[in-house]
Order: sequence, then structure tokens, then C-alpha cells
Amino acid sequence: MADLNEVLLSVLSTIRVPKPGDRVHKDECAFSFDSPESEGGLYVCMSTFLGFGKQFVERHYRKTGQRAYLHIKRTRKPKEEEGGSGSGDPPRKKPTRLAIGVEGGFEVSSEHAQFEEEVKLVILPERLEVTSEDLSSMPDVVRERVSLSLSGILSSDSASHQDEVQQWDGEVRLVSKHAAGLQQLDSGLRIPPSGWRCQVCDLDENLWMNLTDGAILCGRRYFDGSGGNNHAMQHYRETGFPLAVKLGTITPAGADVYSYDEDDMVLDPGLPAHLAHFGIDMMQMQKTDKTMTELEIDMNQRIGEWEVIQESGGALQPLCGPGYTGMKNLGNSCYLNSVMQVLFSVPDFQSKYVANLEKIYQDAPTDPTQDFRTQVAKLGHGLLSGEYSRPAEVWSEGGPSTEPKGDQEGIAPRMFKSLVGKGHPEFSTNRQQDAQEFLLHFVNMVERYCRSSDCPSESFRFLVEERIHCLQSDKVKYTQRAESLLQLPVPLEHATNKEELSEYEQKKKEAELAKAPPPELVRAHIPFAACLSALSEPETLEEFWSSALQAKSMASKTTRFASFPDYLVIQIKKFTFGLDWVPKKLDVSIEMPDSLDVSSLRGAGLQPGEEELPDLAPPSLITPDVEVKAPVLDESVITQLAEMGFPVEACRKAVFYTGNTGAEAAMNWVMTHMDDPDFSAPLVLPGFSPAPTDMPTPQGTPDPPPSEEHLATIISMGFSRDQASRALRATSNSLERAVDWIFSHIDDLDAMDISEGRSAAESVSESVPAGPRVRDGEGKYELFAFISHMGTSTMCGHYVCHIKKEGRWVIYNDQKVCASEKPPKDLGYIYFYQRASS
Repeated sequence: MADLNEVLLSVLSTIRVPKPGDRVHKDECAFSFDSPESEGGLYVCMSTFLGFGKQFVERHYRKTGQRAYLHIKRTRKPKEEEGGSGSGDPPRKKPTRLAIGVEGGFEVSSEHAQFEEEVKLVILPERLEVTSEDLSSMPDVVRERVSLSLSGILSSDSASHQDEVQQWDGEVRLVSKHAAGLQQLDSGLRIPPSGWRCQVCDLDENLWMNLTDGAILCGRRYFDGSGGNNHAMQHYRETGFPLAVKLGTITPAGADVYSYDEDDMVLDPGLPAHLAHFGIDMMQMQKTDKTMTELEIDMNQRIGEWEVIQESGGALQPLCGPGYTGMKNLGNSCYLNSVMQVLFSVPDFQSKYVANLEKIYQDAPTDPTQDFRTQVAKLGHGLLSGEYSRPAEVWSEGGPSTEPKGDQEGIAPRMFKSLVGKGHPEFSTNRQQDAQEFLLHFVNMVERYCRSSDCPSESFRFLVEERIHCLQSDKVKYTQRAESLLQLPVPLEHATNKEELSEYEQKKKEAELAKAPPPELVRAHIPFAACLSALSEPETLEEFWSSALQAKSMASKTTRFASFPDYLVIQIKKFTFGLDWVPKKLDVSIEMPDSLDVSSLRGAGLQPGEEELPDLAPPSLITPDVEVKAPVLDESVITQLAEMGFPVEACRKAVFYTGNTGAEAAMNWVMTHMDDPDFSAPLVLPGFSPAPTDMPTPQGTPDPPPSEEHLATIISMGFSRDQASRALRATSNSLERAVDWIFSHIDDLDAMDISEGRSAAESVSESVPAGPRVRDGEGKYELFAFISHMGTSTMCGHYVCHIKKEGRWVIYNDQKVCASEKPPKDLGYIYFYQRASS
């Protein structure tokens, strides 16, 4: 015991008590997906509070000299059921809330198991173990310090709990800005407690009462033809009265309230008084109709594509082993799971991160949880190693069951999701996202951290050639741009089953009139060749400014490939906006070819006999003698676009470049330019200099030094201290704005050292190659993967992916990994083609 006392005294100064703000990683290893439930448990450093699995704790000790670790080991045991000992699994409750992991929402894997937890202090390298009983006989100074640290670690919220990715609630609503001062007309109208009908079409379901004038009208028509006839929406457009309550959902606990102006379900704190204005006693009302949440859940569950895409009609063969590892859904993270499964099936990503795993881990900074390369390599190894690819134990009150259910233990990409989403307005949330947007976001991050070394996303990059032909001068202009994804339109006019579609629409209308269930869905069948032709067809430019004529002219624009990538990623543009700006999805079937030859779409560049347009800019509309005034932008349109989630600066540019012509034109500009690299960059008006990035402080007032904590955060992302300091000075020491600034000013920082995911001390100045690096080869490809979406828009639904491995198709549906029997290649959203071997 004396020796143990001496050892503890020697490490006592390194044992810390967690303070508010400390991130305690007590449920996941920084370098692997080991947890307290793993065979070796988890070791938490009592100085840095980083967690390490059994195979990595020795590495951390050797690198840092830290010797004291809290070892946490949890062992499952059968859960004791309360109130009796029934057998078998209880029936799953029908979800009533658009949520995951909360009461009333979709169930997550809630196993019938409890845990026995064993904790002890371990001192390296001797591996001395100190239990709570041992501490009781220690000197007071040792016992108190160690006990405070142990209790602080165990009682602290884990870092992943702070990021909270297990729960997601799609029903969280904000208080409407119209609720407090809502206008209500004093017409003496009294609404009966039942027997309502639409004042326009006499429909008796999906009815909404406007809270300003009491008008009762039917709601929107859903994508499948059910719902209403849009009369409540039309009433808002005619009157501007913003709030409506759904009749049949009013109970003493609340009701569905929709704000047409805010285009969202909202809360109305004054709802009891607003209903009483029309004679409705909220405390006496009972629920007689489904809420919007219940309707969306029912709709999602009955959509035919859900069963087809998930192949849920039959029993699929579960697969396990290297390359067949499932990923846990962290609450609407299926978009991330699907994208990363496909990316780590690409050899470039495997060799960049997994093959270099040991070096990446050796070069990791002090906090590897915040290092991009480390966390990407950790995810890749978790997916490809097979270490976590084993069937999930199914627990009942009798203990674990060996009966296969298809689910795996899998991996939970909590650290990865938190890191790649940090600072992003969408990917940092638990809301559903567009898989295509996340793919481009992640590819951009990879390119930022690989600016001076081999970049795996080069395998997707290709050059697009645009040829503009001035029809009046007969001169041409060639330009090239780099892309990582080919977007193909959906030409509905080329559907091959127009007669069936017409018959279906007629049956649907008859069913609506008869208030009968809608007929079986008929999808438009679009040939893939029609999608490809729609991209390659010449586009007429009506207002083209010709440098040859120094005037506007008509021109023709054609788009071709200037290079063919190793992997061609194709997105089918299924998502669009309706006339009311509500996102909707085109439910179409496109038979994608297994083999694809786009060689005929290669551009040839300037041809003999062609004359180029002069490289002259349009004449300036500004004269030196005229005072330049900034144009007035329509702030209401800017606000409307910003509330849809687009960056404010992008909204300002949309309004400016469309000449204040309204929301529709601005939205079209946004949708066309949202992939531009400077999409979110500040608007620079003609005749005005860009705003200075480093604003001087008033004379005599010293510029406050950047926060060391903020500096450390940016440096951990792979930037040098000078770059981090410059970004913080340019943004008044705001961390979030500084991160946005530094990534939007990459070109301005080319002269500065940009490290590849290392700390500043480990950075090495390297030259950055000019221009995008692309690969080129034959334009013949084979389909090897596709990502599918189920649901009505990118804001809801579910993603799965299918990948061709070892000559067979495999479906990856979060934790389920199975051999695919009928891969629904015609219903995909993003397709991945690899160059055919010659």
C-alpha cells in the first residue's frame, strides 16, 4: 500500500476535476469506436478527459506521459421488468410524434438490458489498479483529490451527450411572430363544435379555420392527391390573414396552428383567447382528426417507394465482416450514413485515410476528437475493418438471444458528425438534410485539408466545357469549370407511359370526388437518354452581351465534358419547388443503365475556322462625374429567402442580380448559383470597393488580442496560428464568423501555410498547386453504387444506399446490412459510376 500511495502522490498533480465547459469523452474512444461496453472497456484520461480503448491508451501514455486513467467497464444484464414477468417483446407503439428517440416518436433500438458498471483508477505503465475500497485507506489529500475527479467525471455530461445526437424532434415549433398582435375581425361569427365544411368546395375533412376572420376552408392537396383543394392557402393570398388552426385537432392541450406568412407550423400562446373570439371553448374540445404530424407519418409509411427501396417485402440475408459494417442512426443522420458508406467503397478514400491510419494517428494533435483527418480515418477503419460488424444481441428478460434480426451492433459516428457539421447552419443540427448537399460539403472539406497533398475527391472531379456562340457575330467563347457532380434534369414531357399517367390522374380525381382511397400510384417512366439529352441540348441566351458587337445579342450555349473523371457522380434533380415555394419531390422512375458511355459528350475546344469573341468587359455604366449611390435592395425578399435557410449575403446577391424583380426571380437565381464557390461571399456592388476585412480600431484603442480558446479551435482544424489570428481579427473575435471567413478566403491565404489537419506547431509550409487537379480517361462507366431517398422532400424521409461488392448488390440501411435481392435502380437519387476497365 505504501508503494501505491507513493505512485498516486507522484501523479496527483495531473489529476484534474472537470470544470464547466470541459468536454468529458467517457463513452467513445478518440481513435476507435470502443466504448465502456466493449470487451476492454474505456480509459478516460484524468487530465485531458479524452477516452481511449484498450489498444490506444498505451499510445496516449507514451505520447503525453499522462499516467492516471479512469477505467469504465459496463456489462449487460437482463432487464428486470416492472409489474410482472411476461415473456416476449412488447408490441411497438404506433408513432404519434415526428421524432426519434423521444416519447411518442419513432422507436430507436431500445434493448431490454441494464448494465453493471465497474470503475477503477488505473496507473500506467505499471497498470496499478485502485478501487474505491483502496481509496478509503489513502491519505486525505490523495483520497479527496482522486474522489473529486472520479465523481466529477462520472457525473459530467459526456461530450456526445452535449452534442446530443440520439434525439431528434421534428415537432419542435416556434412561437409565431403574428400571435401576440393578431388581428381578429369583430363580425359576431360563432363556430359550432362540429359539422364543419369548406366554404368553397364543401369538403368535410382537412379543414382549417382562419384565426382572423373565422373562414373555414380546406387545406393543401398532398402529393398523392389526398388532402384538400388549397382553398385555405388561396384565402391567405387574397386577404393576407396569416394564422389558421386545424379543426379537429383542438384539445385542451393545444392544436395544430399554421402560419402562411412564416410557412411553418407554429405555436400560438394566445390560442385559447383567439378561439374564444369565435365561440370555441378550447377546454371542451376533443380530437376528431389527425394532426399534421400524424398525417406525415402515415404518408411516409404508406408511400410505395419506402417498401421498394428498403426491399422490405422479403427476408434479406444479413451480411457481416470487413466492408459490411452498419452505422447507427443518430437521429436523422441516414443521409450521412449513406454518403460515407459509398465514399469508403472508393479506393482513393480507402488509401488516403485507412491505409495511412497509423501515420495519421501518430501525427494527430493533442485533441484528436477535433482533428479532421483523425476522425475521417477512424470512421473509414470502423467501416472497413469488420471489428464492429457483428450481429446485435437481442435482449429479452431472459438474457441475450442469438436469433438473427438483421441489425448489427455497428458504429455510431458521433464525433465525426459533430466535427464535420461544426459551424454549418444545417449539418450541425439534427434535422434531415439533402444527401447531395452533404456530399458536396464533405468533398469541399476534404479538398480544404488536402490542398498540398493527394486528394481523394480528385477521383470525382471533372472539367465542364461551355461553348457560347454569338448568333449575330458568329464568334464563339469557350470556358471551363471544375465540377464534382453531374446534375441531370427530369424532362417529364418525355415520359413513355403518358396514357397510363393520364388514366391515373383521372382515377385520382374521381376518387377525390367520391372521397375514396386514391388509386395505386403510377409513376412517370423517363428514359435516361432523355435526361442526358436535356443536359446536352443547346440553350438559347436571349440577353447575351456580345463583346464583338459591344451590345446585347442572342447566343447559343452548349455544355460538354472537357475531361472524364475516374468516378462519375450523377444526381437526378428530383427535388424542386412548387408554385407556393414548398419543396416537393418528383416521383418518377428512371431506368439507369448498368453500363454508361458518355464519350460522345466530350468537348473538342476551339475548332479550325472558329473565331473567338474578344476578351472585353461590358462598358461601365458609371461615369466619374456622377455620384455613385448604392442600389436599394428589397429587404422583404431578402428576409423571405433567408428564412428558408439560405445565407443572407447570397440572398442579397440574388435580389441585386435579378434587379429587385421579386421573390420568384431571386429564388431561381439562388437555385442556379447555390453551388458557386462564392455563393455566401459578401455582395460587392459595381463601383464600390469590397469592405475591408481587417477594420482598424480607433486611434488610441488597441486591437484586442484574439481569444486563445478560439485560436486553438481554428488551429485544430488545420490552419496556422497566423491564419487563425487574421480570421478572428477580421470578425471581431467571433469564432463562428471566423470559421466562415477563413474558408471563404482560402484563395487569399494561398501564401500562408495551410496544414492538412495538423496543429500549427506541426505545420509545414508547402506550395499549393494552381488550378484544380483533374484526371482524365475514357468516358465508359459501370454503375457501382446509388443512394435512394424515401419521402416527399429533402426535409423529411429516409436515405439508404446500395453498393455493388464482390459481384453482388448490398443494401446499407443504417444498422441493417443485407444482400440485395431487387436493387431499385430506377428510384435512386444519386448514382455513382466507376470507369470501366479497358
